[in-house]
Amino acid sequence: MTEPGTVLVVDDTPTKRYILSSWLRRAGHEVVEADGGEEALRTLSARHVDLVVLDVRLPDIPGFEVCERIKANPSTAAIPVIQVSANAITVADRAEGLERGADAYLAEPIEPAEFAATVEAMLRYYRARWRAELMAARLANLADVTLRMNEAETFSQLLTVAVEGSAELLGRFCGTLAPLPDGRTRRYRARPGEPATAHPAASDVLDRLAREAPEEAARTHVFTLGADTWRGLLPDVQVEGDVTGVLCRTKKSRGSVYLGVEAEQPLDVDEINLLRQLGQELALAVDALRAFTEEHAIALTLQRSLLPSRIPEVPGLQVAMRYQPAVDNVEIGGDFYEVLPIGDRVLVAIGDVEGHSLHAATVMAELRHAMRASFIGQVDLSASLDLLNQMMRRYHPRMTATLCLVLINPATGEVEVANAGHIPPLFAGPGCYYHGLGNLLLGAMPEEYQVDRLKLPPGGTMLLFTDGLVEDRRLSLDESLENARRLAETVEDDLEDFAERMLGSFGAGEDDVALVVVRRDA
Repeated sequence: MTEPGTVLVVDDTPTKRYILSSWLRRAGHEVVEADGGEEALRTLSARHVDLVVLDVRLPDIPGFEVCERIKANPSTAAIPVIQVSANAITVADRAEGLERGADAYLAEPIEPAEFAATVEAMLRYYRARWRAELMAARLANLADVTLRMNEAETFSQLLTVAVEGSAELLGRFCGTLAPLPDGRTRRYRARPGEPATAHPAASDVLDRLAREAPEEAARTHVFTLGADTWRGLLPDVQVEGDVTGVLCRTKKSRGSVYLGVEAEQPLDVDEINLLRQLGQELALAVDALRAFTEEHAIALTLQRSLLPSRIPEVPGLQVAMRYQPAVDNVEIGGDFYEVLPIGDRVLVAIGDVEGHSLHAATVMAELRHAMRASFIGQVDLSASLDLLNQMMRRYHPRMTATLCLVLINPATGEVEVANAGHIPPLFAGPGCYYHGLGNLLLGAMPEEYQVDRLKLPPGGTMLLFTDGLVEDRRLSLDESLENARRLAETVEDDLEDFAERMLGSFGAGEDDVALVVVRRDA
């Protein structure tokens, strides 16, 4: 037996309208009556109706036209229409009625049993269709919300997407609680169509909430709590009725996340399944983002441990150094820099080992330490590069690296430059230009590394950087290098400001960036 519905009976004959309505009421349906087409259309725009019983001959608008207007309106197109008539009973009449939108056509006299069965069949079919269309739309929205959750780059973005998407998907006031890597519990809530808002939550609220679930609860458990219980957990909660939510965790060792919705009207089976899926997807996304955040922090700590911890004080020379990790990569890279006082001179070095992995970082550390050792006995840029090239070819034959060495005497301004395949040093300021000398990169093949000698004038500034600064998939490397050259034509009085502007002008990319700026005192 189909669940009773609300039926609109449209007929200008009171007697016939009464008979049809009495049959419907006897079957348990709620009946709304109209004596013409205009009144019927006004009724449909003002209230919910499950089915329309429509006479063909009406005094104001023909029943065929009323049916067409019902089906043409997106808000009423899904309502089934049964046309009835005592006059238009030919095959042509019935065909025209069905062609113009009717779902069934009954010719009078109508048998009560046939009429009741037709009404029940129409309601059963259209409700099943409505549920199927609703579920299809919800599943499409679920896929969209899941995709956006997995694209979120921060916990704030993730929880905002989760709570706004769930509220819209289920059409209910929604809230979520999730633990962050720093030990805090983050809480967000949203109403359908409104932006999510963040609110404080006690660090133990998820543990207290878990105690409300049955002891035998699995990793994903749906349960309902009353408003009083909720106010005990969260005193500022804005719900008056029950709350149905899902408590999820991916592993026993992981903290739980909670996603709940207002349940003054209890959730049906489909809504509970959707809520469970949303909760599971949220738990997986939180775990993935937490793992990425933790790995990125570990990688960054390790990378920084392989770089100089401070800028050495060099009389007559100002130095600014920067290292910026890739924004979307948890692996460590091979970018490095060095500023090393050697007697009355200073060695400035910058390099990049190919690849972005732990192995690239270990090779980078070897190369940096070998470079420092090469200057203990002698100070010869060509000999040092030759030694490093031999080391790369012998111990890491499948890898290459770039390295630029600049030896500066701050007192005289004398500069030696030896470059093994790296982006050449950039002499910043008015008339900014790149140094032209270059050699093969390290690890490729034997090479006689040439050394160029020049002067850095008082107040002169030199900029060295790795390719991560200027890499842009939309531009060629030449175009990016030219953009950097134009930016470096102006140099701030404070080198730290200059370094920050150069980094900020290109933004965070897909590769690490190492940058060193040196200026000879005026």
